[in-house]
Amino acid sequence: MKPIRIAIIGYGKIAEDQHRPSIEGNGRFELVASSSRSGQGVGQTFTDWRDLIRTAEGLEAVAITTPPGPRFEIASECIAAGLHCLLEKPPAAGLAQISELDCAAQAKGVTLFTTWHAQHHATVDAAAQALAGKRVKSMQILWHEDVHKWHPGQQWIWDAGGFGVFDPGINALSIATKIFPGALFVQSAALQIPENAQTPIAADIVFSSTEADGPLTASLDWRRTEGEEWTIAAETTDGVSVRLEQGGARLVLNGRAQDDDGPGEYPDIYRTFVDLIDGRRSLVDVAPFRLVADCLLTATLTRVDPITM
Repeated sequence: MKPIRIAIIGYGKIAEDQHRPSIEGNGRFELVASSSRSGQGVGQTFTDWRDLIRTAEGLEAVAITTPPGPRFEIASECIAAGLHCLLEKPPAAGLAQISELDCAAQAKGVTLFTTWHAQHHATVDAAAQALAGKRVKSMQILWHEDVHKWHPGQQWIWDAGGFGVFDPGINALSIATKIFPGALFVQSAALQIPENAQTPIAADIVFSSTEADGPLTASLDWRRTEGEEWTIAAETTDGVSVRLEQGGARLVLNGRAQDDDGPGEYPDIYRTFVDLIDGRRSLVDVAPFRLVADCLLTATLTRVDPITM
């Protein structure tokens, strides 16, 4: 079968570390081009993504890995050009943009795939199966990491529309919306925003659900300096205990631990992308995004010490 010719738009660290090897390791794709402001990349390189989609020969699909702000414009033009589109998380700067892209992709007959890489662990699937049909007694999300380690020198995360601590925190919410046996709603949120930033450095969230009989909480914090804490722990009313560690890569189910034995997050993303393209289907999941939006709509705000950029 002829490989799907694909390009990466927004060739930065995540593209180099995750997208490039995952594409090159999948025989159904041929990575032919990339774009970045610096002109660095793989295959035929461009500094303007518009030139890429107009001139890259035989292009069929794109992975858009830019910051979320420009994604709507880029994806809109790619869809209009008949290209299948994979969007890094978070998929755009706003929910209305995703709805419009979904309609445009359906009208054009191309695939639109909003990816949430943290969902692509076999252990996350196993956790969802363990909780399916259960009532939840409690759930606690702890997502603590060091912003200077994971986003060094990146000003855009502190600007309006940059998501702040929700940039990593949405990974936790994407897992929670996948494994929780029902809908989650934001009951309250408390955001801490540095004096010199527009986005939060920490968030404490309380959720509610018709499928829960106890507390559902999340603590997101970018100020942890001694290793990451990426855990989600849930207990059901009939005694099932689920704990996802290492960002979802390790599951402790009723005290028994198992590591992810699947292909890995990004290889599985591209396996799914192939399936969607072959089936002429889209997968547009906005549930994690809705929770972030509802946090921002309902939150109390506290100003804290300035962040060193």
